[in-house]
Amino acid sequence: MYPNDGFRELGREECLRLMAKVPVGRIVFTRRALPAVLPVNFSLDGDGGVLLRTSAASELVRAIDGAVVAFEADDVDAVRHSGWSVVVTGSAAVVTDPAEHERLARTGPVSWAPSPQEVFVRIEPELVTGRELIGGRSLYGLNLTA
Repeated sequence: MYPNDGFRELGREECLRLMAKVPVGRIVFTRRALPAVLPVNFSLDGDGGVLLRTSAASELVRAIDGAVVAFEADDVDAVRHSGWSVVVTGSAAVVTDPAEHERLARTGPVSWAPSPQEVFVRIEPELVTGRELIGGRSLYGLNLTA
């Protein structure tokens, strides 16, 4: 983030609190050496880890298992010109521990596109950043509603 861009920087806990309020985010990963972005539903684990539930045979699982990825979630109010955006960056891994898989089957996200063989993917929250824009205000003291 840039210190003079008019947005308010969010702390880690505030970022995670905001993310917990929205059901869909975007995973950013590399596909054939190019950036790729997919919308997915998700949930957060107790420590802020991002959890996805998807088909074990999906191209997404093959692309992100063991890779560093970014995950972005946001909420925007176009009428009020306000909103926030949070990015979690970290290593993604398929959950292989049977006990952990069982726990997530009870408490984790429910896939919006269910498949017969699903896996959970966990993104470790190594870096959590966010920013907020409040409509009509900026860090420069300008009234943007005029």
